[in-house]
Amino acid sequence: MIDWFAIIVGGSLFLFMVPLLYRIWVGPTPYDRILAVNVIGTKTAVLLVVIGALFDRVDMFVDFAIAYALLNFLASVVVSRYLNRTAAERNVEKKTKGAKA
Repeated sequence: MIDWFAIIVGGSLFLFMVPLLYRIWVGPTPYDRILAVNVIGTKTAVLLVVIGALFDRVDMFVDFAIAYALLNFLASVVVSRYLNRTAAERNVEKKTKGAKA
């Protein structure tokens, strides 16, 4: 019984990732794309736990899921800070060019 439930949950999580691929591809801003990648990473971490339930090795897969979730979070923070700083630098350059003209 638990196998069918885990397969249904895993499949539905995977299907919920499909619309996020559209957001990554089209996303009006880079921040929308980062958020979509972060959501896919979070769903993947949950999917790892579901796979662990299927193989009766939840303890091992929880460790993998925690490590993956931590890397996902850190990557999102790093990319967001990078984009925020480059946007701030572009604004400063525009202001200095406008003051010189």
